[in-house]
Amino acid sequence: MILPDQPPTFRQPTPAERPWWWRLEGAGGAEVEVSAPHAGQRFANQADAESWVGECWPALAEEGVESVTLFEHERIVYGPMSLHA
Repeated sequence: MILPDQPPTFRQPTPAERPWWWRLEGAGGAEVEVSAPHAGQRFANQADAESWVGECWPALAEEGVESVTLFEHERIVYGPMSLHA
């Protein structure tokens, strides 16, 4: 018996479905690894990505993130943007 593919509600979205993501950077500009739930976040659109970083920036800063750069797929949209005033 062959079952159909999993419906989208039961599988992780692909990078093509969520092309927007933030590179999280430390003081020297190198990428910083952060813990869940902040690691590996991807978004369907720019507004969702910007809302997420607006809500999470204090927690990201606590984990050593100094700045963020927004990407759509592999294209830099803007950044680096400091998480400090």
